[in-house]
This record gives sequence, C-alpha cells and structure tokens, in this order.
Amino acid sequence: MPILTTVVGSYPVPHWLLGDTSRLTLRDAIMVVLKTQEIAGIDVVADGELNRFDPSHPETNGMIDYFVSKMDGIRTKYSITDIQRFRADAGVAYRTDPAGIVTGDVGEGTLNLLRDYEFTRTLTAKPLKFTCTGPHMLTKVLTDRHYSSRPKLAMAIAGVLRKQLELIDAKVVQIDEANISGHPEDREWALEAINHVLEGIRGTRGIHICFGNYGGQSIQKGFWRDLLPFLNGLKVDHLILEFARRGYDELEVFRELDPKIGMGISVVDIKDNLIESPDLIASRLEHAAKVLGVERIPYVHPDCGFWMLQRSVADGKMKALVAGRDKFEGR
Repeated sequence: MPILTTVVGSYPVPHWLLGDTSRLTLRDAIMVVLKTQEIAGIDVVADGELNRFDPSHPETNGMIDYFVSKMDGIRTKYSITDIQRFRADAGVAYRTDPAGIVTGDVGEGTLNLLRDYEFTRTLTAKPLKFTCTGPHMLTKVLTDRHYSSRPKLAMAIAGVLRKQLELIDAKVVQIDEANISGHPEDREWALEAINHVLEGIRGTRGIHICFGNYGGQSIQKGFWRDLLPFLNGLKVDHLILEFARRGYDELEVFRELDPKIGMGISVVDIKDNLIESPDLIASRLEHAAKVLGVERIPYVHPDCGFWMLQRSVADGKMKALVAGRDKFEGR
C-alpha cells in the first residue's frame, strides 16, 4: 500500500480573516486552506482548524478554549483564588490561567462538532481528516471543583466527545493529546477515557501525540519508551507522532509496538522555518522503513500543526512532504 501524506491539523490563520469572521469569510478561508493542500498534493486534507478560530484570542488555535468554553458545567471566568489553585497543579506551567473551572456535570452545551465537519465536508472532494482535542489534554488544563477526581472528569469529557464524534463520517478522526507525553504516570485513567472516545469513531482512528508547540517551543519533556505501555493499550489504527524535531533514535523503541497499530512518521519540523528538501524527507522515510518495516507506515506528516508558521513556509513544507514521499516511493 502507498504511504499517504496528511497534515496534523492546524494551518496559519489567513491575515484577512482577522478583520472579518463572518460565516462567509470563514468558508472562504477554509476553502483556501483545503485548496492549498490539494495543490501541494496532500492525500488526506484538513480544515486547518479554522472552525475554532477566535478573533478575540488570535494567539491560539482553539485547541483547548473552543471545546471547554462551549461545554456545560465549565465556568470560563475566574477569580484570583481560582488562578492560584490552577497554578498549584502539576504539569500546566506553560499556562498562566486555567482554561476553565469545572463547577457542575460536564455536558455538551453548545459544542457542535458535526456542524463543523459538515461545513468543511462540502468544500472538498478529497478524503478529509477531522481533529478533536482528547479528554486527557482537556482534563489537565481545567480546575476541578465538582468531580474531585481527574479520572471521573476525564470520563465525563470523553462521554461528550464520543457522542459527537459518533456522528462524523470523516475518513480519519484524529484525537489530539499533547500533555500525556510528559505525564506517563497518568496512563491508566488517560487510557480509559481516550479509548472510550476512540471506540465511538466510525472511520480510521488516529491519535496525535507530541511534546507541545506553543510560541515555537516544546512544552513537555519525556521519552517515547516511557509511553509504550500506554500506546500499546490504545484502541487505535495508527499513531501520529513527533520525530523530526527530536530525531529518530527513538524509533527503535517502536519495534515493541503492537503490530496492529500503524506508525504515522513525522518528517517535517514545524518549529523551524527552513523548508526541508525532498531528499531529506525521503531519507527520513527510508530510515524509518528500515527500522520498522515500510508496511508499518500508513501515513507521513509534519511533527505537529502549522499554525505558528508563515503561510508561505507551511505551503513549502507541504509540497516538500509530498515530493519527499514520492521520491521515497520511486515516483
């Protein structure tokens, strides 16, 4: 089977969207993102996560706030005491404030992921990926004053996400988890919640795990070997992992990955403005294939989303990604 090219999800916000966020303008922006991917030759495209863009919060791509601000049971205005309690939690030093305070049963509220998917689905004939932040990541950025248990909160969030994703028929649904990489000690309760979401996905199940990208910086510290028991427990079709920035020495660890789980290999560094050459990308793929076997690699992609890069850089990296894959496959 050929290796398919895809993106992790986010794309730089077009500058003209900053001043006009009407539904029609958003549609135009998403069409630009999709067409740009099509021209680059990307096999499985995504909406750039522009459906989650908030003009009042342009320095983020909506990975967190879009979800928690719409759910019932989560308050997004908070006091100094709320902030102090949040900062006392471990593993969230990269945020100055909580994403929200859980004060009641978490419910779907006005979250409508199906609407977002259908809005994008009509704008391209290409296979489409839909991304969704996972329950572990969302749990870790909230201050809980209701469940008094992170596992219980995670399962409540997982229930909301699963109910929504069950309705989506995208080729690939990708769950994004950018906190578990630095906190393998959360494995047991994170696995239960994430698997509950994954089991509700109708299409191909993917999970993206990276070490964070905020301000072009890695957020989490750790090693893939520490996550292997967690990864082997996932009810997932393939992983979407970060390697280009970190290097490929850790690929050896994945010889012990459950053979039923495919390995998405990242070959594009999104924390660097340099556009990789097709030769470099092909060599990275060749190395991964020698270590793991080419049959274990269904997808090739960047380390993470493109949202913090200039559009010209993101576009160049996507073209290089496709050209490098083609060179590896002898096209």
